[in-house]
Amino acid sequence: QVQLVESGGGLVQPGGSLTLSCAASGFTFSSYDMSWYRQSPGKERELVATITVPGGSTNYADSMKGRFTVSRDNAGNTVYLRMNSLKPEDTAVYYCSAEHTRWGFTTRYWGQGTHVTVSS
Repeated sequence: QVQLVESGGGLVQPGGSLTLSCAASGFTFSSYDMSWYRQSPGKERELVATITVPGGSTNYADSMKGRFTVSRDNAGNTVYLRMNSLKPEDTAVYYCSAEHTRWGFTTRYWGQGTHVTVSS
């Protein structure tokens, strides 16, 4: 069974840091681009960051540039999101996803999400 299990969420004060982890299993992790998304109540899910196969290229949403860092450990089948200088607006459920697209066909998997609350 394909699984993406996020962990590391919690309560943090504004300006603080937090590292999220996503443990993958059931598929060839090193062949998939990995991304982090987030969703707040009443808002649509948005892309946070992406790290491509095998990890040589990263992309970030503008509001996360300079604050968030995505990385991956292919040997350990894990992707990370290091979040620094957190703001209340970063409060959301953060989801891990795996994606592979070829010849117009996209395979995508989703984790269950982990809550991040930024509040004083």
